[in-house]
Amino acid sequence: MITMIGLGPMGQAMVRVLLENGHGVTVWNRTASRADGVVSAGAVRAETVADAVSASDLVLLSLTDYAAMYDILGKAEETLAGKVVVNLSSDTPEKTREAADWVKARGGQFIAGGVMVPAQLVGKNEAYVFYSGPTEVFEKYREVLALIGRPDHLGEDVRLAQLFYQAQLDIFLNALSVFLHASALVRSANVPLAKFLPYAKENFAMMGFYLDSAVEALEKAEYPGDEADVVMMGASADHIVRSSRDAGIDVVLPEAIKSHYDRAIAAGHGRSSWTSLYEIIKAG
Repeated sequence: MITMIGLGPMGQAMVRVLLENGHGVTVWNRTASRADGVVSAGAVRAETVADAVSASDLVLLSLTDYAAMYDILGKAEETLAGKVVVNLSSDTPEKTREAADWVKARGGQFIAGGVMVPAQLVGKNEAYVFYSGPTEVFEKYREVLALIGRPDHLGEDVRLAQLFYQAQLDIFLNALSVFLHASALVRSANVPLAKFLPYAKENFAMMGFYLDSAVEALEKAEYPGDEADVVMMGASADHIVRSSRDAGIDVVLPEAIKSHYDRAIAAGHGRSSWTSLYEIIKAG
């Protein structure tokens, strides 16, 4: 038996995958009606949080954030001893460390997780999940967790799953905003976005080309600017700001990017590669 607490779209998707693979699942949600669908599919509804935690050795959480864990499990602290809590909610690495300490202080063991696909892809080939925490505990449940998505255990440091999760979301959310901004720029000239879309897809696909050499530069802290230096790239960043302003669209995002180039030039990186912006970013 496995317990799932939190039945938003992600939690429901995980319950269905577990049920489809022959596992018994006990569920609890603050809004009880959200359990109706998975109960109809074979899950067992727990009447209380204590009942839900007591039903299984493995307790999965799919909540809004880590604060919700305290609100919910705080009502059943006495049941946590001997349990393995796998928190698949989103929060910061430091909040994750605090949560692990909280569970351990109550006799439980804690694994952090970050699910890197939307609910509709849970259990599919594209799905993968970052995990961190005690290796022995993770390995005990690896096969079960693999049903949700490919499990990537990053190490004993419990903060790492959320660190990688947030870093991936950093790329994802910024990329979405960049695409929307570029779309607004194109639409300002009344150009149909269908005409722009193939070029945007090609641009996104090409981004991977730059990453291997960029990581090498970052690891060595060497930024040769013989192909694309900061002054040249900064001029492009300035042109995007001006074009956006002329088009009457929001300039907050391109101005933020331009500020990286401006500060890199001011710090003496003008003739270095664009990767030297890392020195400005890591310094805050």
